[in-house]
Amino acid sequence: MIQLPPNVERILTLLNRAGYKAYVVGGCVRDALLSKAPKDWDICTSALPDEMERVFQDFRVVETGLKHGTLTVVLDGVPYEITTFRVDGAYTDHRHPDGVTFVTDVREDLARRDFTVNAMAYHPAEGLIDAFGGREDLRRKVIRCVGQPEERFREDALRILRALRFASVYGFTIDEETAEAAHALKETLSLVAAERIRAELGKMLCGQGCGDILRTDRDILGQILPQLTPMFDFPQCSPYHRFDVWEHTVRSVENVPATEVLRFTMLLHDAGKPATFTWDETGVGHFYGHAACSEKIAEAVMTRLRMDKATAQRVMLLVKHHDINLTTDSRLLKRRLNQFGEEALRQLIDVQEADQLAKGTCDPAEIRASAAALRQALDELLASAPCFTLKDLAVNGRDIAALGAKGSAIGDVLQHLLSCVMDDILPNEKDPLLQEAKRMVDRL
Repeated sequence: MIQLPPNVERILTLLNRAGYKAYVVGGCVRDALLSKAPKDWDICTSALPDEMERVFQDFRVVETGLKHGTLTVVLDGVPYEITTFRVDGAYTDHRHPDGVTFVTDVREDLARRDFTVNAMAYHPAEGLIDAFGGREDLRRKVIRCVGQPEERFREDALRILRALRFASVYGFTIDEETAEAAHALKETLSLVAAERIRAELGKMLCGQGCGDILRTDRDILGQILPQLTPMFDFPQCSPYHRFDVWEHTVRSVENVPATEVLRFTMLLHDAGKPATFTWDETGVGHFYGHAACSEKIAEAVMTRLRMDKATAQRVMLLVKHHDINLTTDSRLLKRRLNQFGEEALRQLIDVQEADQLAKGTCDPAEIRASAAALRQALDELLASAPCFTLKDLAVNGRDIAALGAKGSAIGDVLQHLLSCVMDDILPNEKDPLLQEAKRMVDRL
């Protein structure tokens, strides 16, 4: 039995009392059966849009998409999407139906949905409506299309990525026939808007099974991000790396915390290696300058996906500096805090830990201990309220100007003072800083 929130039960009851069928449907049913808290509760009903508006005339109603039979009812500030049972017309653009036809049987509505695990409905009095084996597929941990996979994917090419995303997020496998159709029709993903690809890809990368998807479905990923394909099966020919570039990349993605910024960073951190590969005289491979090359590739990928500016810039920053020197030395850590800020520096520690773990040539316990020591050193440093930015200095531009400095010289003096403080040459105290500043100004 699925426990429904009171307001959801209230919506079903109001529709039933008015003479209409109504069910919760789709992802909320799937998640409830998996003992996961649903994010949203979607409802489907036999009531037509104008009939729904009459039923909920005493509530705030938003006409979300009346053309497709959808409106939103707001109860206690929470929106609930309600849609009339429908079947879809042709998908000329391989993304949206040209039109819909309203029907009276919930099973007809379920038949149009993408995967069996999303094609279930529930009503407290009727129980689970599962015409396509969704509950069994949940038990088997399988993502399987409703009906013919090729037909489902030709209708909406984004469903190919949705299959990968659901398999990754839930740690499921993809049904063989569904997988074959996804690989066969991967080129239709060119018809899908970049923003939608970005959303699905981000969720897929953050899933518990993303490593398996990156290995088994790399041709699909290469279709949407061709910048990835040079990494496939590219040998590193290095005693420091056990795996080829792509397998190293996959393992680094698996080892970093599941945030979009970090997962995209690890996906792209070595993308420049194939283009920068060289041999030395002993037959060992090297990738000099690969970080800078990877940054350019990351920029191209972020642009292709139309990534938001903040995420794109952070990913590019982390990719560019993923192999920068980090130690527990307090002076170096202050320099890195000045260079990156606390959040990005902590992310760089995560990146470097994942990168080292993915090489397969070092003791994982030692790698994790080293990263833990870095984090502890950073925590202890920050607890001491260190000076690592100009605004932390005990003097400011007005103080330097009062000594006679002008224009850009003021900034130069402040930067020098900050360096002295970060390197423990001077204390962050006004008098010694002003003495050093006066010495500099007198030399100008």
